[in-house]
Amino acid sequence: MFKKKKPATEQYDKAAERPVIHASICNGEQVAGFVDLQTKKFTEVMLIRGAQDLEEFCRRYGVEQEDIVKEY
Repeated sequence: MFKKKKPATEQYDKAAERPVIHASICNGEQVAGFVDLQTKKFTEVMLIRGAQDLEEFCRRYGVEQEDIVKEY
């Protein structure tokens, strides 16, 4: 009946995680997420199909595009 509003930005642990885009060399598919700095485990958040998806990821998590590392 009563729905809670989602916060404008979602939180991630900036001290323990780094924003990353995993990109496939074969088909060009890109997935945005976070890598744990200690375990190196990648947590997938969303598929990036274009510039709008990348902007949405940055807005949602409060990340600057310059801070995102692209890994192949």
